[in-house]
Amino acid sequence: MSVEFNHTIVLSQDREKSARFLAGILGLEVGEPAGVFLPVTTANGVNLDFATVDIDIPPQHYAFLVSEGEFDAILARLVKDGIPIHADPHGRHPRRINRGDGGRGVYFRDPSGHGMEAFTRPYGSDPASPLNSVTEDVPGAR
Repeated sequence: MSVEFNHTIVLSQDREKSARFLAGILGLEVGEPAGVFLPVTTANGVNLDFATVDIDIPPQHYAFLVSEGEFDAILARLVKDGIPIHADPHGRHPRRINRGDGGRGVYFRDPSGHGMEAFTRPYGSDPASPLNSVTEDVPGAR
């Protein structure tokens, strides 16, 4: 059997709020609760199992490889919902997306402060792309 990533636990201040936020932005469904976990499953079968905890949560980073069409829909939902976006994980390029490897990428925060990323090309897939280091303004973005 080959090694496959199956699931991860996403600590949150409110599992329902965080799971519904991410599922809504990514166009996914929230699954049935499994004990303390509330799952959101990606197309390749990986579960993000949201759990509510009453502690300070160190921010984690979760990245999602999506198609161009899915990216358009995700970006539209982020703009429509007034979710602040950035072209980089450090927030130095607000209201912009990046064009890394000739694709498109966007960063945003979930309700618990985790850094979320949606991108259309795997990192390093086109290191010679003239679009590397390019960012683009997103009209209407926060």
